[in-house]
Amino acid sequence: MSENIFIKNIPFSETVDLKELVNYESGRVVSRTLAQKQGVGITLFAFDKGEEISTHTAPGDAMVVVLDGKTRITIGDKVLEAVAGQTVVMPANTPHALEALEPFKMLLVVVKP
Repeated sequence: MSENIFIKNIPFSETVDLKELVNYESGRVVSRTLAQKQGVGITLFAFDKGEEISTHTAPGDAMVVVLDGKTRITIGDKVLEAVAGQTVVMPANTPHALEALEPFKMLLVVVKP
């Protein structure tokens, strides 16, 4: 592969169903990094029901694209629920958390300064 490849762990030059690239595992959060560079991170996640990412902040804006299932996202004092096909953006440096209300998969894109 060329050293000019910026995205990994995903086939090139073909159609791909993103939600098929990560599998649910009982009692776990599974992730697959697609890109991790200075200004951007792109990661696929699969959460079993009840699994979560606890409250934290990120140095960039974080965009969640729900691919399957349902999640509860807390951003500061605001609580949202999102389902497959919906997107939520969490602003940089704002505390946020995610909880799987049922098994759910997401694409997370973090854009940093």
